[in-house]
Amino acid sequence: VLTQRDGVPGDDGLLTERMAAEEEEDAATVAEDSRSLATTQPASVVVDPPEEQAVVHRFWDTQPVPRLNERVLEVNNGAIEANKPATALRQDPFKMPEKFRWSELDVRDEKILAEIYTLLNENYVEDDDAMFRFDYKMPFLTWALTPPNYCEDFHLGVRMSGKLMAFITGVPARVSVRGVAVDVVEINYLCVHKKLRSKRLAPVLIKEITRRVNLKGIFQAVYTAGVVLPKPLASCRYWHRSLDPKKLIEINFSRLMPRMTMARTIKLYKLPAEPAHALVPLDAARLESALALVSTYLAKFKLHPLFDLAEFGHIFLPRPDVIDCFVKLGDDGAVTDLLSFYHLPSTVIGNDKHSTLKAAYSFYNVATSMPLLDLMRDALVCAKRAGMDVFNALDIMDNDTFLKDLKFGIGDGRLQYYMYNWRTPEMTAADIGLVLL
Repeated sequence: VLTQRDGVPGDDGLLTERMAAEEEEDAATVAEDSRSLATTQPASVVVDPPEEQAVVHRFWDTQPVPRLNERVLEVNNGAIEANKPATALRQDPFKMPEKFRWSELDVRDEKILAEIYTLLNENYVEDDDAMFRFDYKMPFLTWALTPPNYCEDFHLGVRMSGKLMAFITGVPARVSVRGVAVDVVEINYLCVHKKLRSKRLAPVLIKEITRRVNLKGIFQAVYTAGVVLPKPLASCRYWHRSLDPKKLIEINFSRLMPRMTMARTIKLYKLPAEPAHALVPLDAARLESALALVSTYLAKFKLHPLFDLAEFGHIFLPRPDVIDCFVKLGDDGAVTDLLSFYHLPSTVIGNDKHSTLKAAYSFYNVATSMPLLDLMRDALVCAKRAGMDVFNALDIMDNDTFLKDLKFGIGDGRLQYYMYNWRTPEMTAADIGLVLL
């Protein structure tokens, strides 16, 4: 609210100068606020602390991945090691230490799913200051791990005296790498109980999931990590857009900047109450049209998924508190625009007022009847209406075209994309058209 301190009443010149100055300060606030945002971010492979990195790299140096100092030429785009017949592969599981045993996990079983949830909730990714920890809900895990072609052998656990102590998953998928279609698994949720971090179980988990995947005739994988391993395919950044700035400040996800009041901060991030365009939730009747739209859009990126209709339906059809997907229809009923985001809350550790941070993560978004900026403004409104506190997006695909204009702030950490047993030149974030859950 403007008061007399903002200028002499009736003096439009002074008011305009003051408002312009405030706008400059607001822009600076978004930039500065972004540097204080928490750096917790999804990564499919979580790596040990820095003091153990030398050991980690010794493991990766035995694997078919490019070396960190290797310069990959443009002529390269293919497997590092040739596929092997099943008869040439190890048939027996890797040996586990005494008291440990492998366990195939049926994620359709509620009791087993609850075990997985507990392991991840207590031992998976948390930020460096131990203020936030990802809270992968059971319906989310079911969605992420059971596409139509999922394989139970690739949901692998390690038990000790019956208790689940480690976990890794592989989800079959098909991707395009610089125009070459490749069958892969998306490796995710590599998690070892905190009490067992010194047992070096992670490399054994990776070797065993690799063995099982190879026996099914798949020899490539994609995965992400928040640290640099041999060798990143691309390096990306998370950006964060405040939806409930008051709550984010109260939980120390962000902070109130100098010369900014809470009221002014709330005003800075205020959104319209309704989307600007006529959007409807995606339904089964519009799947084919939506798939055609998304597939055409993704084809321009150097790394992108190749969805079939069944997989697309499983991934994109809305599920409460898991995935939201809205579409805009043309006069002929065809899907012309699509926005989507998934829900990934975090437990707020040690805060008396709030226990959960509700985060929306940008998924796949395609605009043809409007600028992408306008579509993503509607996405923010939809996320706010769904009760989200913050909207997160990687700088992949065309996301860089709207991040600053929509008051996203850049995060501190990076997310690296990797391919296993595939050599191809490094890509930029804008070359990536693949989102891993």
